[in-house]
Amino acid sequence: MTASPLFDPITLGALQLKNSVAMAPMTRSRAGAGEVINATAATYYAQRAGAGLIISEATQISRSGQGYPNTPGVFTEDQVAGWKAVTDAVHAAGGLIVAQLWHVGRVSISDYQPDGLPGWAPSAIAPDGGKAMRPDFSMTEFETPRALTVEQIKDVVADYAHAAEMAKTAGFDGVEIHAANGYLIDQFLKDGANTRTDAYGGSLENRARFMLEVVDAVVKVWGADRVGIRLSPSNGANGTKDSDPASIFLHAAAALKPYGLAFLHLIEGEPDTPMSIKDGAPQLAAQIRQAFGGPLMLNGGLTRELAEKALAEGRADLVSIGVPFLANPDLIARWKTGAELNPADKATFYGGGDKGYIDYPTLADVTDRG
Repeated sequence: MTASPLFDPITLGALQLKNSVAMAPMTRSRAGAGEVINATAATYYAQRAGAGLIISEATQISRSGQGYPNTPGVFTEDQVAGWKAVTDAVHAAGGLIVAQLWHVGRVSISDYQPDGLPGWAPSAIAPDGGKAMRPDFSMTEFETPRALTVEQIKDVVADYAHAAEMAKTAGFDGVEIHAANGYLIDQFLKDGANTRTDAYGGSLENRARFMLEVVDAVVKVWGADRVGIRLSPSNGANGTKDSDPASIFLHAAAALKPYGLAFLHLIEGEPDTPMSIKDGAPQLAAQIRQAFGGPLMLNGGLTRELAEKALAEGRADLVSIGVPFLANPDLIARWKTGAELNPADKATFYGGGDKGYIDYPTLADVTDRG
């Protein structure tokens, strides 16, 4: 059961992947004081170095970019030192890892902001539905965010550039710009969250402007061949929706094409799966891949069979896998041999210690115990 395009090497810009299966970014909420990544994360990520590429858990670019408890940053020296231990461990295990750069925008609440006031967004519109999570993991109502001024937007772009520099110092192989799942860049793209009337709102060009300014800033640090970006055209995560996702996201993909980025990482659940797109939203992967013109990584509840189907149909060049990688450090070996997968323990996804983090057994562990 080994033959599969999923196990073929693939080149993403300057990154030479040993297979076409990436480990998707997954928040684990285990960072310590100062939003420094947990020391045990070096073991966690190194265990999963069999992936062609590891994309780190979402990592905030600034203090005001945080919106969840115990998520790591990459903007202070202490945070860099924590991540350096992780990247060293992944490289020692033969893997590649990029940092996912993150600003949550309006998903943040006053608990996380340095000035104790609500978070920031393109427009003063609170997320529709859902709850915000306090630092103690309790839930509360979302707050109405403050709308960023043009000068503040420039400051946030500078924060992305600074975080990109810090990620380079931390030893990452590149970065992925998180522009998905209802966070800040996605909020600028989607008209349900962006009602601005200046150069950052209204037209497709204007709503994509902030994204492109961030890409410009990060590419200047890393070079385009070590920068990826993640988009989610059709999901309404964190209450962020658009009236015409096909138009804005095909425009965004085409606007990204001239950069020659290493990859575009697209979230789009497969039909008839729990991750499938609801409410009649369009399936855009094939069109976005063509408009982008570079490697497209697909994510969204994929099994091995669904991943192979997506590649065969020309909707993706490679895939990213989340929860199965969380529960199966040796997922590639299991897929190659057809071995049974470990079930995931949802109770240990967020927060806590080593249980449900670095104690999932590998096939070798099972053999040794046998």
